[in-house]
Amino acid sequence: MKYIVDVGGQRITVELDGTHVLVNGERIAATLENIDGTPVRLLRVGDTVHRVVARRDGARGRYALDVDGWQFAAEALDERTRAIRDLAAQSATASGPAPLVAPMPGLVVRVLVEPGAEVAAGQGLVVIEAMKMENELRAASAGRVTAVRAEAGTAVNKGAVLVELEAL
Repeated sequence: MKYIVDVGGQRITVELDGTHVLVNGERIAATLENIDGTPVRLLRVGDTVHRVVARRDGARGRYALDVDGWQFAAEALDERTRAIRDLAAQSATASGPAPLVAPMPGLVVRVLVEPGAEVAAGQGLVVIEAMKMENELRAASAGRVTAVRAEAGTAVNKGAVLVELEAL
């Protein structure tokens, strides 16, 4: 099994095969033994033995480690979970307000803003008609209008960018 381990600001790749461990591609003889009735485990790496206590610490894959009296925070995830978390973290770091996109196909009835306008969160930006109902589309966050792509009287598809915004 292959794991990606983050500890002390370093990312380490660890592959387990039963009697050996590959750490960042280097093969190491290692075993982990439980001490019955205690949370302590003995980690043998070559001829060296370490006393380890690991306990779950919040989210899946996170652990508080005590290794020979030294404390560490670690996160050990399989490759797939690590990739998903990395992608989620990248998408979570937005560079500014999200553009206003059409949530459904429809006809633009009115455009309520123009480039350069400062808008508040929740302020109406565009009104579209879909299924014989008018829907006012609002800003998700405060920002400044950098471009208006919608034009009254034109049809738009779902996902079409109507208004682009930047941070104030």
